[in-house]
This record gives sequence, structure tokens and C-alpha cells, in this order.
Amino acid sequence: MTGTLPLFPLGTVLFPGLVLPLHIFEERWRTLVRNLMDLPDGSPREFGVVAIERGLEVMPPPNDGLATSEVVVHEVGCVAQLRQITEHPDGKFDIVTVGQRRFRITGFVPSPHPYPVVGVEWLPEPEPDAAADTLAPRVLASFREYLGVLRGNPDDQLPDDPVVLSHLVAASASLTIADRQQLLSAPDPATRLRLELKILARETSLLREVRAVPAQLAQLGPAPSSN
Repeated sequence: MTGTLPLFPLGTVLFPGLVLPLHIFEERWRTLVRNLMDLPDGSPREFGVVAIERGLEVMPPPNDGLATSEVVVHEVGCVAQLRQITEHPDGKFDIVTVGQRRFRITGFVPSPHPYPVVGVEWLPEPEPDAAADTLAPRVLASFREYLGVLRGNPDDQLPDDPVVLSHLVAASASLTIADRQQLLSAPDPATRLRLELKILARETSLLREVRAVPAQLAQLGPAPSSN
């Protein structure tokens, strides 16, 4: 199935089920929020979030494609559903969105709006199979180990559902955009969980290697002179 979406490129990757708050200050994105607010009751108030691969901002190109002279965006993104809007006197907005279904961009489409609009194909999220059910406890254990090395003894309540867990790990671990994009683009939960086992093992090992050694302030030498 296909459709169209307003596109909001960001320096982050959104995952289904995860919350993404945004501060909207640039005029074209204010227009997007106002247009969403003006939709009839019951209409889906949503837009596509896609990670920027290179560049700082995106504008609709003159021809179909995913790149302009200013920016290159990743093909796979996630729908952000608008859940909460706070409008400020100066016209800026604070909004809260939640990730929904994934999509792949098929090209930019002509639009009268100041923000880009793209054609998309919707990516399915297959139900977890036996492999995903087997991998989920391993990923959960690896993620707990990672969190323990990162910040001590974590008491986080973590889900055991393979799909929810796979998205939570991808969004919560301190990963590069490239890692997160690879996880978002994974075709099914089992593939995503297998990737996460490798990534978590790598990241946990790196954290152990670079972990700081506690020291008293006096052990670091005299304070610098103010003269």
C-alpha cells in the first residue's frame, strides 16, 4: 500500500511506539502544525519523520528523488502521530508525537506547502515468529548488562514483547544514526533483535574499555591559578 505524507527531516530516528517531543520554531514547520490542527475531527494528524544522512535541512527538489544540493535523507522513516500541542504567544509550538508505522520514501511530490511532501510505501511489521521469541530474552539480558555498565544498577521495567523490546532498545541505547537506521530498516523483529545482540555486545565492550576511573579532586593536582 502507498500514500503521501508531510515530511519532517530530523537528526534522529523515530521508532514505532516511542515518544518524540519537538519544539517547533521555524515558520514552515509552524505551518505544518497549523495545517494538522485545522484538519477535521477524526482525521489522522501525522507526518513522516526521517533521519538526515547529510546536510542540515531539506526542501522539495525540482524532480523526484531523495537528495537536493542541501541534504540527503534516509529512505526509511516512521510516522509521527500528533498527540499534544502547546501553542505559545510568539507562534511557536511544543508538540508531543508518538511513532506509528514505518514507511519507505518513493519520491517527493508537488505540493503548495512550504514543507516537503513525499510519496511513501508502508512497510509491514510482521508478527514475531519463534526465532524472535527465542531472541527476545537474550536481547533483554544483553540490554540490562549494557545499562548496568552504562549507569550502574538499573531498575528499569523493560518489556518482554519482542517487537516492543526491539524498538525500545534501538531508540534507548546510545547508538549512531547509522546503527539506528539499520535497526529501523530491519524487515522483521527477529532480524532487528539479531542485530541488537551484535550491537549491544560491541557497545558494552567499548563502555568497559573507556570507563572512567573515580578520583578525588585533590588527586587531580592543584587548582589553576586565577592570576
